[in-house]
Amino acid sequence: MEQQRVDLFNDFYKNKRVLITGHTGFKGSWLSIWLHKLGAIVIGYGLDPYTEDDNFVVSGLKDKVIDIRGDIRDYKKLLEVFNIYKPDIVFHLAAQAIVKRSYENPIETYEINVMGTLNVLECIKNSATVSAAIMVTTDKCYKNIEQIWGYREDDPMGGYDPYSSSKGCAEILIDSYRNSFINPKNYKYHGKAIATVRAGNVIGGGDWSADRIIPDCIRAINKNKDIEIRNPNAVRPWQFVLEPLGGYLLLASKMFEDGLSYCSGWNFGPNNDSIVPVSGVVDLIIAQWGYGKWVDTSEGNAPHEANLLSLDCTKAKTYLRWSPKLNIKQALKLTVDWYKNFNNKATYDLCINQIESYCKIDI
Repeated sequence: MEQQRVDLFNDFYKNKRVLITGHTGFKGSWLSIWLHKLGAIVIGYGLDPYTEDDNFVVSGLKDKVIDIRGDIRDYKKLLEVFNIYKPDIVFHLAAQAIVKRSYENPIETYEINVMGTLNVLECIKNSATVSAAIMVTTDKCYKNIEQIWGYREDDPMGGYDPYSSSKGCAEILIDSYRNSFINPKNYKYHGKAIATVRAGNVIGGGDWSADRIIPDCIRAINKNKDIEIRNPNAVRPWQFVLEPLGGYLLLASKMFEDGLSYCSGWNFGPNNDSIVPVSGVVDLIIAQWGYGKWVDTSEGNAPHEANLLSLDCTKAKTYLRWSPKLNIKQALKLTVDWYKNFNNKATYDLCINQIESYCKIDI
């Protein structure tokens, strides 16, 4: 009965060998926990966690998955992992995901996000076991013209800043690689399906990365300092971490069974009521926490960041029957609950309880 509460995929993942790149990161750790609970054999390949309070560390995941530390740019080591562990499914999440850092170190950003993705694609191409691969990019991969409606999967790729551009490059690379080496027209011969997935601004417990608004808020509140916001009027599509992950898991299960129909790009964003300014999110966090205040630290000469961005998820809603379950207030309540309680409860159980609660929601 307990297993059924977290399994929305009809026992599909039980005993499947699932490789996750970036398993020590924020989204990767939550995906690892969910898959572990579903009975999958999780093989993780990633760098050391960012802090000792990261979700991967405090949830004790290193003892629950096959934990391999390695750089996505190290093709030889990555290929060894594919050859030794023979995954059935791949979720590629490893990335340099911070816009500010991409300005500070663009070479690293392109090496990780483009060449690292190329390494994963090459390993998938040469694998005799991989049947489905989910390549995670971002909503920022689209050429953002600050339009008021959401971007659709067939809109042009682009990116002003190095991070966004690198993810647009990755999308073009994946499409080219799929056409050239793993073409859907030849699916009956190679048996591989590759899809890209694009989520919004993902929030949830266990993220301590620098220059992300949720960790910045929690750190400031814990130190009784003002929360500094560098772009308070920027409008973003906010969503709880389990929303896109549920979409990724659903898509991979569909691809495994019918690769031809699903090997393309997919948006997994929130509903319109969760597309709000950064300042609004901070106000809600302060209300959920019970205290705190913020100050505007925006600068006129700061590096460019998009002011308006949202996703159109009609494709996923129509063909996958996927829809977001939570609004922004619900997403932030779960997020704040994690940060308030991870030191007081067994963190793995805390995560499982949130996954169970999420899976019980009917829409």
